[in-house]
Amino acid sequence: MDTRLPKRGKTFLLEKMTAEFLGTFAIVFFGCGAVMVSERFPGAVAGAAIPVVFGLTVAAMIYAVGHISGAHFNPAVSLAFALTRHFPVRQVLGYWIAQFCGSIAAMGVLVICLPEGHAFGETVPRVELLSALGWELVMSFFLMFVIVAVATDTRAVGTMAGAAIGAAVTVAAFVGGPVTGASMNPARTLGPALISGQLAGVWIYLVGPVVGAGLAAWVYSFIRCEPAPAEGGGPGGCC
Repeated sequence: MDTRLPKRGKTFLLEKMTAEFLGTFAIVFFGCGAVMVSERFPGAVAGAAIPVVFGLTVAAMIYAVGHISGAHFNPAVSLAFALTRHFPVRQVLGYWIAQFCGSIAAMGVLVICLPEGHAFGETVPRVELLSALGWELVMSFFLMFVIVAVATDTRAVGTMAGAAIGAAVTVAAFVGGPVTGASMNPARTLGPALISGQLAGVWIYLVGPVVGAGLAAWVYSFIRCEPAPAEGGGPGGCC
């Protein structure tokens, strides 16, 4: 028996975790960084450009490391994939650790490298809590719906995955940003929340994305009309 095989398996997961760390780091660093730069250097970054920064960063990192880790960058996405058998359950915790650490590390670098200010890119609801929860759930649903469609269905145009997912993030940020901050991602919320001390409504950004993403993954599995693969694949649809 080759005793090195288990070690190689762990190394492979570590490589995936590193990719997830870097992807989440980039999203928080450039996205929340755009918010922080806009507040600290008035006129440097237009408010309307911030959703585009988030969307373009997501798209770029999908193309950069999607072939390594699947480019989840989001604990809700990892869990939804696992629940619908598109991702090994045993790797979920590792992905969560990498994603949350990437967010916190990005915020740490931003705080060190930028002047003091009041904005940290935190997601704070500007409507009643249940309304905010509904917004995050719906936005997360459609983001995950796009993700699962382009990532798991062989009939989708795979080369457009980054563009499609980045576009979904951008649209949600334009519309939902003024309402809840359009997080759709527990990791994206936690880093800024810890730095800013705005922890009161964090549960909204944990529950909403997890429920929304899980529902979307299930709904797409239901409508995809594609037989399940014979060996160990994800669930089939209506055919």
